[in-house]
Amino acid sequence: MADSGVLESVLRLVEKVDGGIDSQNVASSLGVDHQVIVGAVKSLQALGEVIEATQRSSKHWELTAEGNEIAEQGSHEAQVFNAIPEEGLPQNQLMKLPSGKVGFSKAMSNKWIRLDKGHEGGPRVFRMVDHVVDTVREKLQQVKNGQSSELEEKEKNELKKRKLLTEVTIKSYWITKGSNFSTTITKQETELTPEMIASGSWREKSFKPYNFEAMGMTLDSGHVHPLLKVRTQFRQIFLELGFTEMPTNNFVESSFWNFDSLFQPQQHPARDQHDTFFLSDPAGARKFPMDYMERVKKVHSEGGYGSQGYKYDWKIEEAEKNVLRTHTTAVSSRMVYKLSQQEKFTPAKFFSIDRVFRNETLDATHLAEFHQIEGVMADYNLTLGDLMGVLQQFFTKMGITNLRFKPAYNPYTEPSMEVFSYHEGLKKWVEVGNSGVFRPEMLLAMGLPKDVSVIAWGLSLERPTMIRYGINNIRELVGHKVNLQMVYDCPVCRLEC
Repeated sequence: MADSGVLESVLRLVEKVDGGIDSQNVASSLGVDHQVIVGAVKSLQALGEVIEATQRSSKHWELTAEGNEIAEQGSHEAQVFNAIPEEGLPQNQLMKLPSGKVGFSKAMSNKWIRLDKGHEGGPRVFRMVDHVVDTVREKLQQVKNGQSSELEEKEKNELKKRKLLTEVTIKSYWITKGSNFSTTITKQETELTPEMIASGSWREKSFKPYNFEAMGMTLDSGHVHPLLKVRTQFRQIFLELGFTEMPTNNFVESSFWNFDSLFQPQQHPARDQHDTFFLSDPAGARKFPMDYMERVKKVHSEGGYGSQGYKYDWKIEEAEKNVLRTHTTAVSSRMVYKLSQQEKFTPAKFFSIDRVFRNETLDATHLAEFHQIEGVMADYNLTLGDLMGVLQQFFTKMGITNLRFKPAYNPYTEPSMEVFSYHEGLKKWVEVGNSGVFRPEMLLAMGLPKDVSVIAWGLSLERPTMIRYGINNIRELVGHKVNLQMVYDCPVCRLEC
């Protein structure tokens, strides 16, 4: 609360006037800063209806620091003119003056001076008139004396353009008497105590009214990152559709499960170092289901199950190399292989949402580490139509209903499809996922029955999160450049269904 002496002084001034008084005038009368009076007004308002205060604003012109200097000493052009003697002054000397550069150009445009470039001693500046009237100084002195209204708007704007004048908005309060006006300050109670109730003293006291619309204090707490909010929403969609989450805690994977088991040849470009992170320690894996590995080797190098294979010399040394997994499909491959080892096959639905790693060039939409969402269904006689139906249901739960499917190529699915959705904001079709039916070279080598099909689809987690929260640069979502305030401010994710 403001000083009680200031409060009582304000009240006495308000008492003397009938229609009210401006807080600027109050500050002038008491000889204090206007902000002190503003604080006093707010303190008096908190006491109840002692006063009534209406905020209002007014504009006026003030001189800048440079404007004040010119009002005292004269304009730059006038100072330059006065510095030139009758015999003239070398231009290089003139430019050394404090007002030289600005004053020279202004005086030249006013035709007060001229420049003789062919003078014998070098360029020399001479007067063109005997005397000048410094109108700039006169106008600034008018403003300084409170006569800015006598200047035309054009003249004010010209001085403002030269940064000699500035328009200032002043906010003040018009103060009038309230219904409970008094020149004495009575402190209002903020708390009803047991002692007041017991003694009955509360009847004689004035209580500050409660503000039931006031916001409570914000509690310090942790906040969920937007990426994790969207991840939770996707996970809920899969669970509602009856899917089981796959274990994805092995970031390091052997090339066998990451590539070979998916019928991806060892000379495929994705297995080069410029696309994949290879580990140096431990450099290779050793434990594999050897009978299954032999079947994988045979289907790669010789063919089988109706396929002619890739016809190359498959090497176990390549399959043993450890990598940071490039996709969660490596986990799907392990899970499908476990299904094949059951005595009797049972249909299953799996999903995973976890990190994958690729040797990407970092830019606004690509990182070397990102999240992949993957769904897998294994059942008897699944077809491309089943895949399209499941995708329609899955994306509908995400709020995406307008879908198109485009044929594509993947090493381990045939047929394969890219999934597109029409983006209302961009007014074009954008890719939202990839999908396909796992190849028989992959499934039959695992030992699954011939009439069992496995359909799968995947998409990134970062792209829908960026779209959902209006983030244009992925480095503002993930990594050391993330603004922690953004994590605090982002609302709960709700995918519109």
